[in-house]
Amino acid sequence: MIAALRELAARILFRQAAGLTSRFRVVFYRAMGMKLGPACRLEAIRVRRPTQIQLGANNALTRGCWLWPTDDAYDGVRIRIGDHNYFNRDAIVDACGTIEIGSHNMFGPRVFITDSNHTFRPGQWVSEGAMDAGKVVIGDGCWIGANAIILKNVTLGDRCIVGAGAVVTRSFPAGSVIAGVPARLLKPAGREMF
Repeated sequence: MIAALRELAARILFRQAAGLTSRFRVVFYRAMGMKLGPACRLEAIRVRRPTQIQLGANNALTRGCWLWPTDDAYDGVRIRIGDHNYFNRDAIVDACGTIEIGSHNMFGPRVFITDSNHTFRPGQWVSEGAMDAGKVVIGDGCWIGANAIILKNVTLGDRCIVGAGAVVTRSFPAGSVIAGVPARLLKPAGREMF
């Protein structure tokens, strides 16, 4: 009896309370111009320039995630995310150009995705240099492991697996399994891993 009451109290205090605050965030971000599909769950996340962000349906962004377009005026969408994606805690999507993420993807804790680099010129501080913006495209059904970093001008085809801690500096075709620093191909597309 006590265990059942404890379980009920935990469900109400932790899951339902978090769900309620998520609903308020969804309403707030929609009012601020973010394009949000139905049934998205937004825990304690950080957002900049919400008008430059588009999320499809049934996305979950857990505590500490950042959707971070550059702080410049822009009429388009810099971060476009499809449907049914899960972003574990502290994942960061940092866009100066464009980042497109498909549907049914899973992102581990502390994944960092960026489409730009700082420039560095002689006689100039790094902080004074312009950003060198590009594009990142992640297909459908990918699994990105914890602490992975995906850098500028990378395209990952559908159903890629990126190992934990990998630094992805180049593109890989659908079905690839990659890991390492820099990331390299462990299993080519079309071959069974197990």
